[in-house]
Amino acid sequence: MKTIKLRFPNAEGQTLAARLELPVDKQIKSYALFAHCFTCTKNLMAVTNISRALTAKGIAVLRFDFTGLGESEGDFADSNFSGNVQDLICAADYLKDHYQAPKILIGHSLGGAAVLMAAAQLDYVEAVSTVGAPADVPHVQHLFQDSVEEINASGVANVLLGGRPFTIKKQFIEDLEKNDLATIIPQIRKPLLVLHSPQDDTVDITNAEKIYKAAHHPKSYISLDGADHLLTKKEDALYVGEVIASWAVRYIPTGTIDPIDTDHQVVVRNEMEKGLLTEIMANGHYLIADEPKSIGGTDLGGTPYDLLLSSLGACTAITIRMYANHKGLPLDEVKVHMTRKKRHGADAQNLDANSMIEFIDREIELTGDLTDQQRHRILEIGDKCPVHKTLVHGIEIRSKLKE
Repeated sequence: MKTIKLRFPNAEGQTLAARLELPVDKQIKSYALFAHCFTCTKNLMAVTNISRALTAKGIAVLRFDFTGLGESEGDFADSNFSGNVQDLICAADYLKDHYQAPKILIGHSLGGAAVLMAAAQLDYVEAVSTVGAPADVPHVQHLFQDSVEEINASGVANVLLGGRPFTIKKQFIEDLEKNDLATIIPQIRKPLLVLHSPQDDTVDITNAEKIYKAAHHPKSYISLDGADHLLTKKEDALYVGEVIASWAVRYIPTGTIDPIDTDHQVVVRNEMEKGLLTEIMANGHYLIADEPKSIGGTDLGGTPYDLLLSSLGACTAITIRMYANHKGLPLDEVKVHMTRKKRHGADAQNLDANSMIEFIDREIELTGDLTDQQRHRILEIGDKCPVHKTLVHGIEIRSKLKE
């Protein structure tokens, strides 16, 4: 992801801190706005991983800190749920005025309740998704239930939430009780995707059922079986992002709406925080490259050499398929098995016997009612694939620094 740090004012004039995550090649199909969970921040790892999965599908994501949290200005003690909803609307309008109106709203936990409230007020939003969201806003009180009596009596109390101290005022509780999601959800009339874990012990799964029943079609529910409320497992957060992105494309424009300063066929990006994990956008198709854990990678993707062999193998298979189709050959399936090794130069012509050279061994497996003559001809055709010719004949690579 490419990250742009942004700041914009909320309704009270306080500055909210945000990050706009862009696809690797900056070819943006749509914009999404993400609302984090209660007392969390935009930098929660789950939020980052969900954003990464969305940008892989060409969806830019704006994630920001609510008033009084993270890097945003303001005092959390003076904030409330209604203010969070207003912050969301300000963020959406900022995107609309400076980039493109967000077509997707995504909210996690209480942020999910906030996007439901905001969606009813934003005409340009096309799709809404909640993750582990409560069906009624006062539900959040159970997180500091032991202090509610003190808050009502003295007007304020210091509570521990997620191991961190926060000041909760009586106005916060009173504001929660003023917001009635049950009457708002039926008014949204936008496609809704509800994601929730049956094992969520912070916001019970029955909340997902209530949200789903209150909403109008089209609506969908996805079970996040085995996930915890904060999606602390990376694979759970990535799955959420992938599901939302795949679901949302049914309801948003699929063409690129905001190309930004790139005309390259392939864009590759590596960021310090990701180690050796490298993102690739190839003509709008997302790939990743990595290295084994033994040399400092995370082994989440194939190595660059794996991708090189994949390129040759894919070109070989495509070339053979095109030839078979053109000739009307009964080729049911072609598989290309490939390995790369270094061998002594004695195995190659015109090389010193003591030198080593890179070899690619390619074994082509053909399935179909083919004659021996047809099989040998197909083998010859495989050697004529464009990538094979490029590797054998050589290629000149010119490098320069991008301005």
